[in-house]
Amino acid sequence: MEKALLEEYRKRIYGYIEENVDTVLKKPVGFIHYPFIDPGSVYDGNVWDWDTFWSVYGLLNLAKKLKGGALEDKIIEHAKGNVRNFMDHQLPDGYIPMMIELGKWPEPYLNMKHKEGILMNMHKPFLCQQICLISDYCKDYGWAAGYIGQLEKYFECYDKNYYFENPQLYVWCDDIMIGMDNDPASFGRPKFSTANIFLNSFMTEELKCMARILEAVNQDHDRAVWYKEKAARLEKAIQRECYDKRDKFFYSVDVDIKTRKFDWFHEGLGVFWKTLPIKIRTWSGFLPMWAGFATEEQAAELVKHFEDESTFSSPWGITTLAKDEKMFDLSVTNNPSNWLGPVWLVANYIVFRGLLNYGYREEAARICGQSLKLLGQDLEKTGSMHEYYNPFSGEPIMNGGFINWNILALNMADELEAQK
Repeated sequence: MEKALLEEYRKRIYGYIEENVDTVLKKPVGFIHYPFIDPGSVYDGNVWDWDTFWSVYGLLNLAKKLKGGALEDKIIEHAKGNVRNFMDHQLPDGYIPMMIELGKWPEPYLNMKHKEGILMNMHKPFLCQQICLISDYCKDYGWAAGYIGQLEKYFECYDKNYYFENPQLYVWCDDIMIGMDNDPASFGRPKFSTANIFLNSFMTEELKCMARILEAVNQDHDRAVWYKEKAARLEKAIQRECYDKRDKFFYSVDVDIKTRKFDWFHEGLGVFWKTLPIKIRTWSGFLPMWAGFATEEQAAELVKHFEDESTFSSPWGITTLAKDEKMFDLSVTNNPSNWLGPVWLVANYIVFRGLLNYGYREEAARICGQSLKLLGQDLEKTGSMHEYYNPFSGEPIMNGGFINWNILALNMADELEAQK
C-alpha cells in the first residue's frame, strides 16, 4: 500500500514540474544577458549560485522526459546561461557575485558594494560543479573553454580574500547569503571568523571539478594535478580541524584564534591550536558523506546521528538543525530564510546521496520515501510545493510555488532504481 502511494506521489510531483517548468526558464532581461533558471515563487527573476546548480541537477535528470523531450535543448541552453550570466558579471579581481537580481541598480548589487571596497561573500563553490554537470550531460566541454582564465581568477579571489593558510580552510566573510542563511555557526558572528563545514565541503568538489575542466578542455594535466592536490589538502584540513572525535560529528570551526598579548601578560605558552569547534549540529555536518571524504567509520557514526529521533530524525526527512539545540526554531521568515530546523528538500537529497555513497541503501530509501510523501501531500492539499516544511507535521511553512531543488525528490527515486 505504502509503495503504491509513494508511486502516486512521485507521478504527482512529476506532473506538477512538467506543468510549471516553463515558469522558471527565463529569458534574458536587463543586465541578465543570457537565459537562466530561477527558483520560482518569490524569487522570480533572480539568478542564484547554488540554487541554479541544484535546479539544473534536477532538470537534467528529467530533460529527456519532460514534454516528450521537447524541452531538453531549452534546459541545456538555460543551464549554460546560468554560468554565462555569472561569468558576464565577474569583476577584474575575479570576484563573482552570489546572486544577480534586477532592481534599481545598473549592475548586480553585490558587485557595486565590492567596487566600493566593501568585501562581501562571493559565488558559492558551485560554478565549476555546474559546468561539469552540464558538460557531462552534453558530453562536451568545448563550450566552457573560453572560461578557463576567468575560473583561475575566481579561485585566486577565493584564496586571496577567504582562505586562511593556517588552518588551510576557507571562511565566510560574513553571514550574508551563505546558503544556509541563519546557520548559527556563522549567523551573527564576527566577519571572517567561521570556517564553515558547508563552504569547505562543497569547495573540495569545486576544486576537483576545476581539475576535470582543465583536463577536458586543454589537457593541462599539471595544472589539473595542482587543483586535485589542493582539494586533497583541504579534505585533510577538514578532517583535522572539523571532525570531533568525542561527538563523532563534523562541525564548523572558529578561526579567530591567537594569543592576545597585553603588556607582560601571556608571555608564556601561547595559543597553539588553530581552531575551536563551534559545536552546533546542523545538517551540513553530513556533507563529508556527500563529498566522499568521510571515512567508513565516520560514516557509520554519522548514520547514528541521522537516525536519532532526539536530534535529526523526522518523519519528513532530516531537520536542518538538531532538535535539541537551543536555537531550534520554526519561525516563518525570509531574508534570512529559516534553516534552524525546518525540512528543506536540498538537505534531504544531499544526506540521501551521502547515505547511498556509503552503501546505506535502506536509510536512503527511507528519506526518499519521506521526501516524496512530503511534497506529494503538499500538492494534494495546496496544489503547490513550498520552500521549506515543518519537521513534525509536514505542513508547508512558506513560499508556495517554489520549484528549484524540490525536483530532487525525483532524483532520489530514480537513483535508487538505477542502483538496483
